[in-house]
Amino acid sequence: MPLSIRRAGHRYRSEPEPGIVTAHAFSFAAHYDPANTHFGALLACNEETLAPGAGFASHKHRDTEILTWVLEGALAHHDDQGHEAVVRPGQLQYLSAGAGVTHSEANAEGAGEPVRFLQFWLQPGSFGTEPAYELKDVDPAATHVLLTPPGLLRREDAALHLLRAQPYAPLPELPAAEFVHAQVARGAVGFRERGGPRGRGRELAAGDAVRITGGDTLVDPTAGPDGAELLIWAMRTPVSYG
Repeated sequence: MPLSIRRAGHRYRSEPEPGIVTAHAFSFAAHYDPANTHFGALLACNEETLAPGAGFASHKHRDTEILTWVLEGALAHHDDQGHEAVVRPGQLQYLSAGAGVTHSEANAEGAGEPVRFLQFWLQPGSFGTEPAYELKDVDPAATHVLLTPPGLLRREDAALHLLRAQPYAPLPELPAAEFVHAQVARGAVGFRERGGPRGRGRELAAGDAVRITGGDTLVDPTAGPDGAELLIWAMRTPVSYG
């Protein structure tokens, strides 16, 4: 199917630690669906909510590109490569685990509200590399931002884009690729599945996603009454094994 809508309410939810609620877009940990293990090179798309004082203790990753977008609150990051940061809305955190990184993630110390964030895991194109870290500010007024400029990711045929639109305004054109994963971070988006009078109208709410294959795209995507913010993965090839 060239276009598949995945609703937020249908995601598998887990509580891996006290004060943590995770909504999983793909098979993850104890939840295994053999028909939903990845999309393109994307291995995970988790929406995490950490209560005040809650967090993930130090744990290790290897050969994974990890990108984090905070929706509300503040997320404290620490890793064994010497990086410490507090990630807030409007910032993208990039961690390339490479040959191995141990890190922790927690609601920032002293915070009185939950932190909520999206985290993506991407398979790299090369393995056993040196770990890398970057925290970048994103222009709050920009309508289309390439969040992963050439040379950042350890996978050359994948890129993460941010698209925004004001209420009822058209969205910028979605990037074209063999595999496109569009996640609604905020607001809502209306679109048609195809052009012409037979194009059925659809809507995506916050937390919903659409997966698009074969070079297809959304027709006339338009923001809802509260505007729209989308995170778009454009990928040319899928996960490779062996």
